[in-house]
Amino acid sequence: MEEQTWPETPFYSRRHILALGGGAAAAAILAACGSSSKSSSTTAAAAGTTPSAATTATTPASATTAAATGGTTASATTAPAAAAGGTNAAKFGGGGGDGTVKIGFTAPLTGALAGFGEANPFILDAINKLTANGIMLGDKSYKVEITQKDVESNSDTAASRAGELITSGVDMMLAIATPEMINPVADQCEASGVPCLSTLAPWQPYFFGRGGDPAKGFDWTYHFFWGADQLVKVFGDMWQTVDTDKTVGLLCPNDPDGNALADAKTGFPAGVSALGYKLVDPGRFQDLSDDFSAVIGQMKDGGVEIVSGIPIPPDFATFWTQAKQQGFKPKLVTMAKAVLFSSAVEALGDAGDGLASEVWWTPNHPFTSSLTGEKSKDISDKYEASTGKQWTQFVGFVHALFEVCFDVLARAGSTDKQAIADAAAATKLDTVVGPVAYGKNGLPKNISPTSLVGGQWKKTTGGKFPFELLVVNNTQSPEIPTNGKLTPLA
Repeated sequence: MEEQTWPETPFYSRRHILALGGGAAAAAILAACGSSSKSSSTTAAAAGTTPSAATTATTPASATTAAATGGTTASATTAPAAAAGGTNAAKFGGGGGDGTVKIGFTAPLTGALAGFGEANPFILDAINKLTANGIMLGDKSYKVEITQKDVESNSDTAASRAGELITSGVDMMLAIATPEMINPVADQCEASGVPCLSTLAPWQPYFFGRGGDPAKGFDWTYHFFWGADQLVKVFGDMWQTVDTDKTVGLLCPNDPDGNALADAKTGFPAGVSALGYKLVDPGRFQDLSDDFSAVIGQMKDGGVEIVSGIPIPPDFATFWTQAKQQGFKPKLVTMAKAVLFSSAVEALGDAGDGLASEVWWTPNHPFTSSLTGEKSKDISDKYEASTGKQWTQFVGFVHALFEVCFDVLARAGSTDKQAIADAAAATKLDTVVGPVAYGKNGLPKNISPTSLVGGQWKKTTGGKFPFELLVVNNTQSPEIPTNGKLTPLA
């Protein structure tokens, strides 16, 4: 990756975030505070022991506690080495009798972004089994307790849940899924001195959206994921393979992701201009809008043949349904975030065929888990066999989040928060989504970008699932194999 040069003023100021997120952003910088929200828990005990709590139905504000309790004493086992450098330092075993390491985990399990948490039960079940006999931190064996909180697809709730976890005494925080859900959690952790690892949000709205200064970075919070600049390049590469009039319509909401991708200097406008294409931008719309007639009308009047943007799934479904009803038929749709889930595509029926999206991880990605030694396909096959659902990109990234988590804890050698933060900063790990190393190649010290390619959903005939996501362009990440060709919409 080439050296990065940053503008004097990031395209997200704290004031701008407050305007975008309202009370959510304000809540994110308050001191940690408790909540009277109801929660239920699932406790996974070690093999041969009696569970200490019964499994109950999950409520919107639920917490899932996965406690890997100590069983019979066993020798520690070392996680398999990664493919090329960056091995995982984690060792599991010892009985977990020397203490407990408490990990908080925030994710949207209900609401408009619930799909981002779809893989969590599968991943947590595997992690429970892996840590059932404890983890070695230095020469001591600790029980692992993971408490998951549902942020309900709401920024205010995300801030509140983070406060609850911090107040409960977690040693480390994990957070996933969009800047709106991650940033309030990360801000709480930064203010409270709690190490936080996150993923599943483009890194620019995560970093600059929190008022990040590339020269200073943050002290407690670290993030790995692809960047908005990569997305623009991937989509641009895809556009150039289809014969169009080179007019792009922008569909971006008034949220951190949408504003980042619509930024004139670093988002779609710059990328469109660099390719010699024309941009039609109807402006930002509010999440969960129910009428896109004006947007569709401007795109039709502007001669748009390519539609691109980053709306949440319900908004794209509404837009695309109304576009069909109003006779708007672009040749290509490259849509970030909205059509990541097979369920979101299936809900569109035949109208989902041919929609294109960014691809972060697939069963064919040439990477291996540093925790289990499993290849990408091994993990995706297990997911499908266990859940009966089609593999999803979140499986790889949530698994990788725990890879980084346990590597960091093992290198820290204790539950001391400063030691954990220092270990996070020094991360160099090959994961099932590729290498993770923060602050390399001129990026802020808290950021590690990941590979990104372009994909297209194709309807299957007699297949196991109604649609399959094929990698159709790997120009930006040639290490990821392609298995399909981009075709225009019918």
